Amino acid sequence: MRFLFTFLFVATFTGSFCHLAYAGYKMQPTAEDQKWLMPMAPPFPVDNKPTPERIELGKVLYFDPRLSGDGLTSCATCHNPGLGWADGRAKGLGFKGKELGRASPTLVNAAYNSLQMWDGSKKNLEEQVIGPMISPDEMHTDMLVTEKWLSTNSEYKTLFSKAYPGEAIDRVTLSKAIASFERTIISTNSAFDRWLKGDAKAMTQQQIRGFRLFEDPKKGNCAICHSAPNFVDDGFHNIGLKSHDEPNADPGRFAIRPVASLKGAFKTPTLRDVAMTAPYFHDGSAKTLTEVIEHYNRGGDTKKDLSPDIKSLHLSNKEIMDIVAFMAALTSPQLQVTLPILPTL
Repeated sequence: MRFLFTFLFVATFTGSFCHLAYAGYKMQPTAEDQKWLMPMAPPFPVDNKPTPERIELGKVLYFDPRLSGDGLTSCATCHNPGLGWADGRAKGLGFKGKELGRASPTLVNAAYNSLQMWDGSKKNLEEQVIGPMISPDEMHTDMLVTEKWLSTNSEYKTLFSKAYPGEAIDRVTLSKAIASFERTIISTNSAFDRWLKGDAKAMTQQQIRGFRLFEDPKKGNCAICHSAPNFVDDGFHNIGLKSHDEPNADPGRFAIRPVASLKGAFKTPTLRDVAMTAPYFHDGSAKTLTEVIEHYNRGGDTKKDLSPDIKSLHLSNKEIMDIVAFMAALTSPQLQVTLPILPTL
């Protein structure tokens, strides 16, 4: 009886230890892990250095639905701070409630991106701001009418003069102001970041195991695309979604750069604050992070134009849940946003 008890105790302890260690995974941050720490401030164009006045103006414009063609749609309609700076929908809603073709991407850490939008069609945040405005399917803004209104509204005139003294009130300064506000939407202080900085209790052991699986090229291999430090590679990949097999499937990056390897390829999204931005993928087809990892574990659902980086992973259910737990540790304390009082007509 004593032998049986001892055997069970040793087996249980050994099994638990192996599970925690995952074949030698380090449970403390290493010098190599420090590559995942984010720069505290994002880059900005030389002609649009963020100032309090520019950020304040940008915030007012960001939340003003009167910039849209129907007077009902603001930037915050699709990029809501209460929904992880996305909209919680599988597909975004545009002008007069029209369903758009893609999910609304989060603006979290977009300031660090080298290209914007799912297809990389915009080079920077300033271009990203104007794109949806002038799109007839999205905000449907008449820029001439909007510029005239902003130029004659006394409150907006004051805000623009403080933010961009000597510059015209037009689409250029409008986009620069909103981009300045969007550069404040950053995630750099998650539990993962605090763990990297030496707070041993910031992440659970399950989350640490998940991180090691995430970056292990022989297991999760997630870091091949979601690379340090912003969990993006600024690249475009076809990840084998079922929607790619549909008639008139979204060509993604291929429409911008007609290279065969970019058919159905979309920009790698950041995973920072990802637990707040469901549903997932450019078509909103995954409702949960578990579904996301299960998709990659299968090696995608269609092999048509599939990226060579997408392969079956053979992860166990426990390993899948560990990676999901790790991604939950990528959420920073949320930016507290007080809605601005909009200028009167």
